[in-house]
Amino acid sequence: MMMIINNKKQLFWNNIQKSLLFIIFVLLLIACTRKESFKIETFKTKTGWGYSIANNDRILIRQSIIPVINETKSFYTEKDALKVGSLVVDKLNKDLSPTVTKNDLILLKIKL
Repeated sequence: MMMIINNKKQLFWNNIQKSLLFIIFVLLLIACTRKESFKIETFKTKTGWGYSIANNDRILIRQSIIPVINETKSFYTEKDALKVGSLVVDKLNKDLSPTVTKNDLILLKIKL
């Protein structure tokens, strides 16, 4: 009789463990698939570099010039274009406006 009770307890705990693992797996799957994934790509312009941001292979932003400055010129380096593109993606992921300010450019040490 003691063996039957132990087997029932063990079966009960095994079922709870399996159920918890399944619930955790489903929650992780939902969390991973709900997150929008933005892809940054840099591209060469006539005078420097630019960046584009896509979501599900659809380009949302294509920035070939440095925003918020008085001149119309591209980023000097690919690294600068990537830094600003990454900032914009961070803002999009936080549901903020993807606008870039002059202060953002200064903080990122973008060569103007």
